[in-house]
Amino acid sequence: SLEERLRKHLSKHQGWTARAKDWVLVHAEEFPDKASAYRRERAIKAWKSNARIKELIEDAR
Repeated sequence: SLEERLRKHLSKHQGWTARAKDWVLVHAEEFPDKASAYRRERAIKAWKSNARIKELIEDAR
C-alpha cells in the first residue's frame, strides 16, 4: 500500500531511500495491480526530466 511504502521510506531500514528523511508525497496514482504500478513508476523515473515530472504533479492538482 502507499502508506506502507512511505512509512518504509521514512523508517530506519537499509537501502537508498533510508538516507533521506524528508520524503513527502506529492503525487499518487491508482493501478489494478502491483505490476502495473511498478511499470508506471519505472516509466516516470526514466523521464529524467524535472520539468516533465513537475508538469505531472501540477496537472494532478
